[in-house]
Amino acid sequence: MRKVVSLLLFSFIAFYLSNCAAIFKGNTSKVDLNSEPHGTKVYVNGNYAGETPIRLKLESKRTYAIEFRMEGYKTKTFNITNHIGAGWIVLDVIGGLIPVIIDAATGAWYELDQKNIKAILEKAIQPE
Repeated sequence: MRKVVSLLLFSFIAFYLSNCAAIFKGNTSKVDLNSEPHGTKVYVNGNYAGETPIRLKLESKRTYAIEFRMEGYKTKTFNITNHIGAGWIVLDVIGGLIPVIIDAATGAWYELDQKNIKAILEKAIQPE
């Protein structure tokens, strides 16, 4: 009897969690950043993140201002926004209240709108 109860409990939990974006996708997304010229400094929301080419792991529930800076070139800024993935919400609702709560709390049902950015920097005009 104890094995049956354990099996039923495990099946119940597995069913509810199987619909969670938190399980399948997680709450981060990988974003590839590249530039011409290579070696451009990358700033995410004003914080230095590295030089191109670079792959960053960003939280899906946030928005970002990505700046590409290099001496002698104009700074180029890209904004990464997010949206709620409708498919995750449908799966969560089918799965019941627990997946909805988990994905809402972790922000796992958000997806970033851009996964690849290539900045082509223009040379700054040098005063004579």
